[in-house]
Order: sequence, then C-alpha cells, then structure tokens
Amino acid sequence: MLTQLRQDHANMARMLHVLQLKQKALASGERPNFQLVREVVDYILDYMEGFTVPLERVCTERLSALAPESGALTERLSSDYQALRRRLMRLSNDLDMILMDAVVPMDRFAEDLKAYLDAHRAYLRDERELLFPLIREHFNDQDLERLAQALPDGAAAQLERLQAAYPELYAELREAPEPAT
Repeated sequence: MLTQLRQDHANMARMLHVLQLKQKALASGERPNFQLVREVVDYILDYMEGFTVPLERVCTERLSALAPESGALTERLSSDYQALRRRLMRLSNDLDMILMDAVVPMDRFAEDLKAYLDAHRAYLRDERELLFPLIREHFNDQDLERLAQALPDGAAAQLERLQAAYPELYAELREAPEPAT
C-alpha cells in the first residue's frame, strides 16, 4: 500500500512538473496550451476528490485511535488540503474565463499558478515525510487493506486517457524528472 502511495505521489509530482513548465512559459510571455492546462487541472481536482479525501479520512480516523499525538498533524494536513483545493478551484475558474476569451491578467494567473504549485509540493512533502511514516509505523495489514479499499482504482486509467488525448502531455510526463522520495 505504501508503495502505491509513493507511486501516486510520483505521478502527481510529474503532473505538477508539467504545470510548472506551462507556468514558466506563461511567466516569460508565451501562451501555453490552456486546454492542456485545463485537462491537467481537472485531473488533479478529480484525483484530490477521489484519492486525497479518502486517504485523509481513513488516516485521520485510524491514527486518532492508534496515535492520538498525530491529531495536530492530520488536522493541519486537512486544513492545508482545503486551502490547496480552494487555490486550485480559483485557477480552474480563471482557466474557464481564459478559454472563453475573457480578459484575465496573465501575470496574476502565472503568479497564482506558481503559488498553487509551491503549496501542492509542500503538501506532498508533508504527506511523504510526516504522514507516510505514521502509516508505516502504526497501521497493520487490516488497516492497510481498509485504506486500499477506500482509494479509487481509476487513477491510472484516467492518467492513460489524459496521455492519449494529449500526446504533448505524455511526452512531457515521460521527460519529467523522477521526483525525489
């Protein structure tokens, strides 16, 4: 289960890397493929709803029973997740406006995208460095099985669909550096 969590983190890090390339292009005055950015943002939103929410729910419930001292961490992660989701929803709304040719200040959008990327990377780092060790330390096989059942199976299939629909994304994901673990 922890191997799967690490793989999911690696996939998300690659998606964030692709968004970072688009953000850097935008910051340098280029116009990235906003439809591709829209697809990546939609993928991340779906992933966060289907993966992050159940992960946090199961971990928070179980860790509160097994390691009550973890309460402050799980509460902070939950708060960070909510803030991250709000940032991403704001970006999503701005993307809708951009794709409808509405006037959206590109410098502000680029700054918001960068702030989101920094926040999401920090969130992933906290999960990897703080939450995953607690799972490894406190969860038994039954806990891991319950966690596995709470998580969706479709993340890999959705990623494959996205890669097929956007060969540019597939190429960028292949070239994205392997994230540090």
